[in-house]
Amino acid sequence: MFTFAPRAYASKAEHYADLAAQARGLIAGEPDLIANAANFSALVFDSLPQLNWAGFYLYDGTELVVGPFQGKPACIRIALGSGVCGTAASTRRTQVVRDVSRFSGHIPCDSASQSEIVVPLVRADGSLLGVWDVDSPVTDRFDEDDRRGMEALCRVFMNHLNGRD
Repeated sequence: MFTFAPRAYASKAEHYADLAAQARGLIAGEPDLIANAANFSALVFDSLPQLNWAGFYLYDGTELVVGPFQGKPACIRIALGSGVCGTAASTRRTQVVRDVSRFSGHIPCDSASQSEIVVPLVRADGSLLGVWDVDSPVTDRFDEDDRRGMEALCRVFMNHLNGRD
């Protein structure tokens, strides 16, 4: 049984390492993508401070479509190359945006969002699953520690999906 236990951390790195361990335990043994994505979103949203959205956009072969998330209602479809999510998907590179007003082409699904981090999710065969998207109502919320931490969390998720726990 999974038990969430919030606690204080000495650093972001320690917090993300603990989150990765919790994520591993949370999705262990569950093969369903949607169930795991929903719980993963809830875990991150409830564990990290200053977030207003955390969730998945899944690639349907043409565009990104909103998947399981926590937060206010979101944009439903995003074209590859559009906004922060579409840019992460098309470049297959994590996007750390400290101020969304300075990101050309930002798609404001929630006007409260001020910063954003998006990690592309690539399957073992190299195909695109989608992106992991996290927003904050605080400018400069995300930095390189968050990039490393979010990428590590996404590796846990993708390794499970790819059968490499």
